Amino acid sequence: MKAILGKKVGMTQIFAEDGRVVPVTVVQAGPCVVIQKKTVETDGYNAVQVGFGEVKESRVNKPVTGHFKKVNVKPTKYLREFKVEGESELEIGSELKADVFETGEKVDVCGTSKGKGFLGVIARWGQHRGPMTHGSRYHRRPGSMGACASPAKVMKGKKLPGRGGGEKVTVQNLEVVRVDADKNLILVKGAIPGAKGGLVTLKKSVKS
Repeated sequence: MKAILGKKVGMTQIFAEDGRVVPVTVVQAGPCVVIQKKTVETDGYNAVQVGFGEVKESRVNKPVTGHFKKVNVKPTKYLREFKVEGESELEIGSELKADVFETGEKVDVCGTSKGKGFLGVIARWGQHRGPMTHGSRYHRRPGSMGACASPAKVMKGKKLPGRGGGEKVTVQNLEVVRVDADKNLILVKGAIPGAKGGLVTLKKSVKS
């Protein structure tokens, strides 16, 4: 299974063998523990459920604590599923580490983008402002809603002010520049979504 959960550590740069400076994002990938295996017979599909991150047992509710105790595994902060083709060979309790990926492989990285709070249409959608001359009375407002007596409503999809960021974002076809299996670090070329310390998912690229 070519997938792992990780934590975004931050960005830096390294030197390639030919002297080029390569911008990279450091991801603390794993270790992830296999908590549950789902099969077509029992659940209708094949998947592997993994846990990642340390958490105090007092912060985990009783139903989730029981889920971990059933397989004799310490509770983790995050639980995620990865669908697999056919029944997985991974055993419950086994660990996934950074060495599931190799240098030069292509990965898709998924994370939650930084939240930017409430934005107007200029910051959120890149719309133009009105003339700033004295007396125009139209500067940074959304403008016409585009409907008259019929249909007498604002159409769905209209670009209006609202909250920006905080969405699930996937960046595809990023290259794995270096893998440090001892420290569970994966260095990915370029930028990935989210703030430092945020949860990210690395999967084998679907377009590689």
